[in-house]
Amino acid sequence: MRCHTVRNGSPPRHVCVIVAPQAVKIEAVSELSSLRKIGVGFRVFREMAGRSRRISALVSAVGAAARSCAHILHLLWLEVTGTVFLAMAFIGGVALIREYGKYTTGHTTAGRVAIAFCFTLTFTWFGLSSFWRVKRKSQRP
Repeated sequence: MRCHTVRNGSPPRHVCVIVAPQAVKIEAVSELSSLRKIGVGFRVFREMAGRSRRISALVSAVGAAARSCAHILHLLWLEVTGTVFLAMAFIGGVALIREYGKYTTGHTTAGRVAIAFCFTLTFTWFGLSSFWRVKRKSQRP
């Protein structure tokens, strides 16, 4: 027989349950968090990998494939962000031309032209530097 006190915001109450000794061990495991259970599973798998050449080779292969995929996805991320930045720079360039045309006719101030110029220049730099990083990272050994 196992007894415990339940406290869940209401007045405490005493609960007794007839349980086999093996069930107590199962209950103790179920109180662990899911992340802790996953960690224990990985630890057991790693120990098995140390004893088995096949599992060790499988772990190495999965690790190499994961690193390669992560590298390619990072390059893709840099290319996509570079494209978005260059598209924004193009929109800023169109705005710069429009604001400069208004400035020459006297319908706007030089500050608006300067803001459009700085925006275009900044996003052009962001886009080009993103593609330069792709080129530099893709030449790794």
